[in-house]
Parts: sequence; structure tokens; C-alpha cells
Amino acid sequence: MSLNKVILVGNVGKDPVVRYFDKGVAKATFPLATSESYTNQQGESVTTTEWHNIVVWRALAEVAEKHVKKGTQLYVTGKIKTRSYVDKDGNNKYITEILADAMYIIDRRQGTAASSSDNSGHPETQTSNNRSERNYPAQGKAADSLNEPGKGDEPFNEEFGGGSPEDDLPF
Repeated sequence: MSLNKVILVGNVGKDPVVRYFDKGVAKATFPLATSESYTNQQGESVTTTEWHNIVVWRALAEVAEKHVKKGTQLYVTGKIKTRSYVDKDGNNKYITEILADAMYIIDRRQGTAASSSDNSGHPETQTSNNRSERNYPAQGKAADSLNEPGKGDEPFNEEFGGGSPEDDLPF
């Protein structure tokens, strides 16, 4: 048995890039930064930042287009995918992405009312520390089938990549 599961909480580095393909299938990509702080042997505080390439498909991509912006804090779950391509100079390139199956927008604004709802019918929830979270799970189907090419109603084909693989890089 094996498991490929990723949980990330971080800040969006750029506004999502959204592309629409055949039959209205949407794909959004954006970078997510996670940071870790520690104190080194000299007593100095050191922060390291790791960047993750996030990919969401279909309904989640449409939600990302409407609600996710640079600086938004997100809780993302998904799986790691690595793909390869040949660049214009003939070199093999590899990219590691997080294929997200759910995302939670963490809104840090104080005094936010819990009045909005997302298009899945789940109302925004208010937490006790004045942070609201909006849950945008996959709708009506298994999360993996909504966000993974080649599953669900729409057949995946290579033209979904649209242009060179370098165009899919979120930064």
C-alpha cells in the first residue's frame, strides 16, 4: 500500500493563471509559499521559504479565479505530481506540482461576518479567533476526478497543456 497526500498552509505568490480548454474545462496554476523559522546555533532567527506549484482543475479552478489573489492564505490538500518535458533547446526539464483536490481560503481580516457562501452550498464558517475559512471542496464527484486530467466526465488529451510546457510554469 502507498499514499501520496500533501497538506500545505501558505500564501499565494501570484494571482492564479486560469486557462479554459475544450468544453469549458478550467485549469488554474499559482505558486504557494510556505515558510519555516528556526534559531541557529548563533542565536539568529532564520526563515526559509519553500515554493510550491499548485494546479487546480474544473470547479476549483473557477473558484481560484474568483477568490484567490496574491497574498491570500490557503490551506491546500492534494498530491505530488512530477512531469517532464523538452524545452525549446532540446533539454529535458522536470517540474513538480501539487495537484490540489481541496482548498480552504483563510481570511485574516478582523470582524469578518460569516455571511457568504461558495458555489458548493456550504456556508463560510467563522472560527473563534476571528478568522473565517471558506471551504471549496470538489462538487458532486470524487475530488480526484474533478481535479485530475483523464478522470471525470472530460477526457484528458495532450492539447490541454496548450503550447509549450513552459507556459504552465506559474512564475
